[in-house]
Amino acid sequence: MEISPNSEAAPAVDPWPGYFTDLGHPGARRIGAGVEGVVYRLGDGLVAKVWTGRPPTELTRQVYADIASRRLPFATPEIFEVQEHEGIVVTYERELPGVRMRGDSAHEEFERELSVRHRNGLLAVLRGLASVPGTDAMRQLTVQGDDRPLWQGQGRFQDALAALVTRAVARHGAKLAAHVLDFDAGLERTLNALALLPDVPATVIHGDLVPPNIHVDAAGQPVAVLDFGFFTTAGDPAFEAAITAAIWDMYGPYAREHTAELTQLFAQELGYAPATLTAYQAAYALTTYDLFGMGDNDGHFPWCAEQLRRNSVFGVHAS
Repeated sequence: MEISPNSEAAPAVDPWPGYFTDLGHPGARRIGAGVEGVVYRLGDGLVAKVWTGRPPTELTRQVYADIASRRLPFATPEIFEVQEHEGIVVTYERELPGVRMRGDSAHEEFERELSVRHRNGLLAVLRGLASVPGTDAMRQLTVQGDDRPLWQGQGRFQDALAALVTRAVARHGAKLAAHVLDFDAGLERTLNALALLPDVPATVIHGDLVPPNIHVDAAGQPVAVLDFGFFTTAGDPAFEAAITAAIWDMYGPYAREHTAELTQLFAQELGYAPATLTAYQAAYALTTYDLFGMGDNDGHFPWCAEQLRRNSVFGVHAS
């Protein structure tokens, strides 16, 4: 859950601070909101999350514990307790340090030049997460929009991802195809590319490393990674790098240039084949295109269509 003070306006009368005060947390206050709920600071390094979207499960708690056990150079979420109040799930978690690396490009204009601080910060996070082995709990997670655990019936991440692509396209693929030239041929090329990728040891995949989900200190060093859950699983760490390059700047005037530069940077610094990163970027667009609606009021659907139109694995016409 992204903790963003601008995500959602606070209600005129918010009963939750009083509720937490009655439980022994005087001074509880709302500090932000995300897609899945609202976050309150309780003090003593503790926050409470009031879930209005898909709530966490015991499996989520185990995944958090699996990641935290690796003692990464940055903090990650830990759930201490799960309660329910009037049918609403509330989790009590560690408060993560730092401030957002930056806002997202839908609300903040990104400069043309990628700063050394941002480049190094992204590399540090990718290297850290790639050191966390994939666990059984991670393999049992269901990614957003799907109806089954990603790894169900599959032995390789690449095959699990290809099966997800097929299921996702079956939902509303005709609407996406109307915006992308030679869609069926591109889909086949992408599935073939995934099938040919080599198997690698699975590591944790965050799947949504947009700038607000990385917290940094005053020197710009990553001190926390938050908001696991959207596409969290076990998989090829190259997938994490590919998606991070694509979603760092999604809507800014230099988005295309930034994606290309970060893709090249991650290929060079982390040793991933550029074609592998490009195939994973196509797969991401094919599996998330309809998760936020497909109308004119949301930018994700046209963003996915544009990703496919210029993806060199998906389309022979890409430039």
